[in-house]
Amino acid sequence: MKRRREMEKGSEIRSAIEELTLMVKVIKPGDNHDASHIPTKPFLYVCNLVIQVLDKIGPTMAVLRQDIHQNIQRLEMAHESDPLLNSNLVEILKKESSEGNARKVTSCSRAFLWLTRSLDFTSALLQKLAKDPEQRMEQAVEESYINTLKLWHGWISSAAFKSFYGLEKLKSA
Repeated sequence: MKRRREMEKGSEIRSAIEELTLMVKVIKPGDNHDASHIPTKPFLYVCNLVIQVLDKIGPTMAVLRQDIHQNIQRLEMAHESDPLLNSNLVEILKKESSEGNARKVTSCSRAFLWLTRSLDFTSALLQKLAKDPEQRMEQAVEESYINTLKLWHGWISSAAFKSFYGLEKLKSA
């Protein structure tokens, strides 16, 4: 019975990954960064789909889910303040940079930075789980964390992450 539920959950995760893959269109950036364009609404829509995938994994991902959700909310608020002007995420970031607000803790720039880092972690985790569905969740989380987020976390954040996910044995670097 338990194995069947795990198989069904695995199928849900796999189908969610497939749906996300169909929605994402990769465009190679050119040298002209002024022409860069990330449509805000579709980007945030895909980010919200990632939250749904994390919900399928279960409560283990609650902290990551909350972090992603808060960053999405910050970007949504900026978009909603002027939907026409802020329809391009790159323009939001350029505006903050030109105003000297990009490094502020509550900036959209910081939200975007940490959102993309969280998406990198989530992507690495989902790839590991898709490649080896029998892999222990703790091992997949640990390897994904080391390869994506650990570099950006200070020792306090790293210790909190290890503690929350029960990964106290993570090697210090």
